[in-house]
Amino acid sequence: MPNRTVFFVSDGTGITAETFGNSILAQFAVKPRHVRRPFIDTIDKAWSVVKEIEETARAEGVRPIAFITLVNTSVRDVLTGPSCKALVLDMIRTFVEPLEAEFGMTSNHRVGRFSDAAKSEEYNERIEAINFSLAHDDGQSARNLNTADVILVGVSRSGKTPTSLYLAMQHGVKAANYPLIPEDFERGRLPSSLAPYKAKCFGLTIDPERLSQIRHERRPDSKYASLPNCRYEVSAAESMMRREGIGWLSSTHKSIEEIATTILRDIKPDRLIY
Repeated sequence: MPNRTVFFVSDGTGITAETFGNSILAQFAVKPRHVRRPFIDTIDKAWSVVKEIEETARAEGVRPIAFITLVNTSVRDVLTGPSCKALVLDMIRTFVEPLEAEFGMTSNHRVGRFSDAAKSEEYNERIEAINFSLAHDDGQSARNLNTADVILVGVSRSGKTPTSLYLAMQHGVKAANYPLIPEDFERGRLPSSLAPYKAKCFGLTIDPERLSQIRHERRPDSKYASLPNCRYEVSAAESMMRREGIGWLSSTHKSIEEIATTILRDIKPDRLIY
């Protein structure tokens, strides 16, 4: 699908429209050009987007696609009217209005899901989880590990940090992460600071060849990045996790989302934020 443009139009941040739209587009072997138009909350702004869509359609010779989340009816009517030269996929009319009819009630019609975030307990918990994950990244601190929902362990560069932050940002999960290092393998046991919290631990491993590639980008031609060393560390880490009864998975061919979903399935935290 060359020269095809997708618009994400919202009266808020546009995160919902873009997340949903990208999930749908991922079903197709396409790489369209993305155009983000957040905070379209007046009729004048809506008409400017319609004009931009028309110019894009004329330049590309094919109509753009527009995912929209517009609460204000007057603003939305501009994008869904005959003047708009896009295939418009309206999340409000597709999902919200049928649910209003099903529930027999009117929705909040709130502009943007983050508009009252400062008053939200869930939002504050999410921020607290992010701060926790940053403070406990790469074994920086052993304080308050009793409050962690999960402690990720594994060799350096196996994906622990991005997974920890994803869990915190997306689900409000307090995730610490600790690297397993050669000294741990020589002792044959987990770091002493983790021993009381072994039940909270979840392991990440990785293919040694892939690990070597990643480490070479950081420290080229070092023992740290050498394939024999990577093979040793991965093997030793997997043996330790197996011996300690710690569940683990390989991050080699999995996305952060897949890794996080597996972890959540296994640790079953009391609460999740969406």
